Amino acid sequence: MVAHRLGLNVAVALLALGIASSAARAQQRESSSVRAVREVLERQAADWSRGDLDGFLAGYWKSPKVVFQSGGQRYDGWEAMRDRYRRRYQAEGRAMGKLTFSALEIEPLGPEAVLARGRWDLKMPDGSTPGGLFTVIFRKFPEGWKIVHDHTSADEPRPATSTPAAKRPG
Repeated sequence: MVAHRLGLNVAVALLALGIASSAARAQQRESSSVRAVREVLERQAADWSRGDLDGFLAGYWKSPKVVFQSGGQRYDGWEAMRDRYRRRYQAEGRAMGKLTFSALEIEPLGPEAVLARGRWDLKMPDGSTPGGLFTVIFRKFPEGWKIVHDHTSADEPRPATSTPAAKRPG
């Protein structure tokens, strides 16, 4: 009876150890995927801020199946997305500005998929500061984590601030 109880306790302990070990491996895998996605986003912000559009775009899946949605428009394929970025930020008289990401939430969806969302802000040479929200889905490929879907929105235009009206007699 004691041997049976001891055997049962050992089995329960081994089962608990196996579950804990499995959970630890899953958490470590999640941590590494979150870390890897965060690094891609940090590299994108640095590349953008240096004016390196190709470096920034390296964070995207270079495929006709990548999807980019912004401003009520959908762009299918890496080339269409690149052309849109070039028109908006590298055409004559345009500037890319300094890009920052904030309020990042990075959530693993499985061993090879991650959802990331947050805020983007640009500081432009003319002093303007466009910004907005984004949601991106990353997939893990042999060459690393790549964005396969990007939905980016821009803040509503802010009204121009005016100087307070002169005091009226009253």
